[in-house]
Amino acid sequence: MPWPLLPLLLLLLLLLLAASGAQTTRPCFPGCQCEVETFGLFDSFSLTRVDCSGLGPHIVPVPIPLDTAHLDLSSNRLETVNESVLAGPGYTTLSGLDLSHNLLTSLSPTAFSRLRYLESLDLSHNGLAALPAESFTSSPLSDVNLSHNRLREVSVSAFATHSQGRALHLDLSHNLLHRLLPHSSQAGRPAPTIQSLNLAWNRLRAMPDLRGLPLRYLSLDGNPLAAIGPGTFEGLAGLTHLSLGNLQGLPRLAPHGFHELQGLQVLDLSSNPRLQWAGPEVFSGLGSLQELDLSGTGLVPLPEKLLVHLPALQSISVGQGVQCRRLVREGTYPRQPGFTPKVALHCIDTQELGARGSNTL
Repeated sequence: MPWPLLPLLLLLLLLLLAASGAQTTRPCFPGCQCEVETFGLFDSFSLTRVDCSGLGPHIVPVPIPLDTAHLDLSSNRLETVNESVLAGPGYTTLSGLDLSHNLLTSLSPTAFSRLRYLESLDLSHNGLAALPAESFTSSPLSDVNLSHNRLREVSVSAFATHSQGRALHLDLSHNLLHRLLPHSSQAGRPAPTIQSLNLAWNRLRAMPDLRGLPLRYLSLDGNPLAAIGPGTFEGLAGLTHLSLGNLQGLPRLAPHGFHELQGLQVLDLSSNPRLQWAGPEVFSGLGSLQELDLSGTGLVPLPEKLLVHLPALQSISVGQGVQCRRLVREGTYPRQPGFTPKVALHCIDTQELGARGSNTL
């Protein structure tokens, strides 16, 4: 190797090592673990993850390093969290906070008011029964997990955050929700920027009013929704993914029930053996739908006119391992004037194909 190239290669190696980041441990509060990740040239920048999980309620308030980015306080049998518990040097830079698997039944309205950089908050697996109106307004949250609590009624306005337009991913699954109050423009605050909303396994009998939210992903799996008809999804034209699997009771699909969802690309109706529908007109208006899951439903055999209402459809799942794909038959050449290609569904059993493949090895 020519001598002039050696210093250049050494410098390049140093830059690569510096950019990749390194993890080390540092002294920490007794019982906690502090893991430091360094970045930049010569480790000039560092962030600390502090794990104080499973130590008991005496651990709070716990002092943490000034450069703490994530704090894990899960599984500590905490019964309350307020502003004084989450205050002190190091808390102002927190971007992630884990309070899951505790005994929280309520939150102070100002509990997170000093966490000006908090982006991810996990409050799952607690006993929360209500949320204060302005719990999250001080933080730029992008991910909030409230699953596995005891929430019965929640206002959408409670999730107005200091996010400056950033998308919010919200998990409210496995609660006791029977009502979701719509956002009120009279409150003087803009609508929450909820882009992904998980409402699975609650007690919703009707589709909640979600108008004004920039939703793209919505799950209502496991709810006792009684019927889906015209107007059910009003104001959700931007929705691209909708999951309605395992609906409880005897759900009914009325004609034009999805008509407002012109941008929907993925629809999951799986695991609904008692699902009732009124023919292919149910899917009228779904001009952008590409994937449809009907496995575990009574919606088979598929009607011949189904593809007329789903011009962009590429695949349908109709059972365990059975996948149907759109097939366009162009016909013979040269084509005759006025010829229209025939469109049909070609279904294959992927499990059977896999078994054949394994036998040929």
